[in-house]
Amino acid sequence: MKCVVIDDEPLALQLVQNYIGKTEGLELVAKFTDTVEAGDFLEKNPVDLLFLDVQMPDENGLQFFSRLENKPMVIFTTAYSQFAVEGFNLDAIDYLLKPFDYARFEKAVNKAKDFSLYRQNKENSEGFLFVKYNYQWTKIYYKDIELIEALDDYIKIYVEPKPILVHMSMKAVSEKLPESKFIRAHRSYIVPVDKIKSWNKNTINIGNKVIPISYTYQKQVTELLQKKLD
Repeated sequence: MKCVVIDDEPLALQLVQNYIGKTEGLELVAKFTDTVEAGDFLEKNPVDLLFLDVQMPDENGLQFFSRLENKPMVIFTTAYSQFAVEGFNLDAIDYLLKPFDYARFEKAVNKAKDFSLYRQNKENSEGFLFVKYNYQWTKIYYKDIELIEALDDYIKIYVEPKPILVHMSMKAVSEKLPESKFIRAHRSYIVPVDKIKSWNKNTINIGNKVIPISYTYQKQVTELLQKKLD
């Protein structure tokens, strides 16, 4: 993955550069101490991953990243923990609190690698999606999903050992899931095909639950499940 580091502290900049140099799969293509030069470079040179300090002299890293048109994956670095929530609201891969050691850096990079792999292999039968849960990106394998239920502005993803509640719309999660493996049966339910025990035109039986099939989705549900029988 091609990386850029932005930090106004020379020692911090050098530290991240050293960590990148010892990490397999990372290539440092540029480093900057101000956001103006960094912005000009990123406009012309797309990269995969950005290590970005939050506290910068002219413009903080959060503001800088939010205005980028083509946003790479980003890992924020800062000495101030109060920016963590805002960082994750910008879909940050991770948030490194200074001073951080190589083990913590490597953990953040592995998240970026996983997320990159997910985007490249969405249709993989052993695929997964990433959702923001407890202020971090959490990997959920398709095969572990029992059911997805809409709850106002949240979705409830049924996985073991307990369901997780994620601030996301059903439309957004539908776009992340392979159509061949998941069925939108109702405005409030998405069902994994391989967990279905039985079905008719009005209901789907999955585990110990009976999921209604709304009229809006009856045709596409029937067509997809019929294909599985052919």
